[in-house]
Amino acid sequence: MGTLIVLRHAKAEHTFGVPDSARVLTGRGRRDATAAGNWLRAEGLHPDQVLCSPSQRTRDTLECLGVDAPVAYAKRIYRNDVDDLLDLIRTTDEAIGTLLLIGHNPSFHELVHDLTGDAPETFPTCALAVITLGTWAAAHPATATLQHLWTPKTP
Repeated sequence: MGTLIVLRHAKAEHTFGVPDSARVLTGRGRRDATAAGNWLRAEGLHPDQVLCSPSQRTRDTLECLGVDAPVAYAKRIYRNDVDDLLDLIRTTDEAIGTLLLIGHNPSFHELVHDLTGDAPETFPTCALAVITLGTWAAAHPATATLQHLWTPKTP
């Protein structure tokens, strides 16, 4: 059984003239990402592998999480297509028990919905979903269970 953590990047700046891929986190974004990392540790969720979009805001989010796991940067995550995300999940080594994906909406919200049928109405910045599924290769729509949903506004 695999545990998938789907984390949307934290709040990023929108600065005129800065390319989308180079946007950095705001102060609030850094605080929220640090809180997400604290929540993961408190819940005993320690990723064995991280797949992260190569954008600066996702890299910043990862840095603030403080997780200790091997990291791979996947351009396919930045493309924001749910089929690409499913392919990445399905090709994960079965020896990986917990996989953390860090990326973008709308594909991350759609991924949570497609896998579990149980997504929230919105998936705000720094929201994370903890999903259990049978095997990585069997990650298909409606085959997984949403175990936890956390946002920076979660008490």
